[in-house]
Amino acid sequence: MLKNDPWLRAILLARIMLYANFMVYAASIPVLIPAWDMSAAEAGSIVSGFMLAYAGSLFVSSRLADRYGARRIFMLATISSASTALVFGLFARDYWSALLLYSLAASTQGGLYTPAIMMLSDRYESSRRGSAIGYLIASTSLGYAFSLLLAGLSLAWGSYETAFVIAGCVPSIGVLVALTALRHTENVVHPRTVTASLIKLIRGSRNVKYLTAGYVAHSWELLGMWAWTPAFLVSAAALAGGGQADAALGPYLAALMHAVGALASMTMGRLSDRLGRRSVLIVVAAAGTGMSFIFGWLITFPVTLLVLLGVVYYYLAIGDSAVLSTAISEAAPSGHLGDVLALRALLGFGAGAISPVAFGWLLDMFQAPGNETVRWGVAFSMLGLGGLLATWYGWRYREIGQSKG
Repeated sequence: MLKNDPWLRAILLARIMLYANFMVYAASIPVLIPAWDMSAAEAGSIVSGFMLAYAGSLFVSSRLADRYGARRIFMLATISSASTALVFGLFARDYWSALLLYSLAASTQGGLYTPAIMMLSDRYESSRRGSAIGYLIASTSLGYAFSLLLAGLSLAWGSYETAFVIAGCVPSIGVLVALTALRHTENVVHPRTVTASLIKLIRGSRNVKYLTAGYVAHSWELLGMWAWTPAFLVSAAALAGGGQADAALGPYLAALMHAVGALASMTMGRLSDRLGRRSVLIVVAAAGTGMSFIFGWLITFPVTLLVLLGVVYYYLAIGDSAVLSTAISEAAPSGHLGDVLALRALLGFGAGAISPVAFGWLLDMFQAPGNETVRWGVAFSMLGLGGLLATWYGWRYREIGQSKG
């Protein structure tokens, strides 16, 4: 059983610790907007700066992993990301410092994701790869949940400064775990079998092309939702209570939903090993799209019901992540998986960087007394456009030589 592999468990634990600062800013947005006198669009721009830098980091680390080995790049990323997380935690105290230092932290974190996918692709055969990458994506969700939980507790105990500092210290634990786990792991560099430019490499394969496009659309929906759902839940609670809600409420609820997202990654990855990648992609993407088009319009519903619906939304929105990553690992030419993941990441997280700003811009545009339902409904529906495209590209994908069972 994969879950009994000590190597895999250690990698998952290390990544959870290393992502401790990933969501701390998003969790603190309701506190930071008045504290730093920001508009919603300005608040979203910090998330966008992070995502743009993260996209660049994914692009560079993926291409380097093809050339120098995934293990080597992963280890470099663990050390540098822990260092920049601490710098952000200690020195981000206004809009401009947060924009700069949060982006700096993101510029070191790409090596925690795509090189890890490559290490798992080397270690596990296709019939178990969906499950393995499902566990990997699940550890990302658990890292986000852990980050949100830390932020919520810190906001309740003290202030956003407390949350930033704690989230900046924890990744150092992940470095120690990763160093221990990988000390005997071989650094694999695959021979390159195709000589073509990166763009031609993508366009030359139907499946690589549609899986890449589907990932971009998926990222638009998912990353916009991640950035703004904590603030949405706080706003819903404030409306229900007729005043200000506890700022820690959003992070706690969003942490619960990310934990459910981890379950989605594990179950959908395993299911795709049994039923095939394409069928799981289509059904999950279509169902998540439906949730994007209705979720924001329900802000006046009871908070308990919103939490339950939010759990379903998170489950569906992230459910195709592991399947997309597994499918691309099977479709990419030998020696070029890092290149394919690089362009996919650049485009996907580029879209994910624009999405939170577009969301905040819509919130500002429709801001008016008594207009909360329309504000949030329109903004979440905008995310659903990405879901529609992800569903279409999943439909265009064709299953390739995959073991069932």
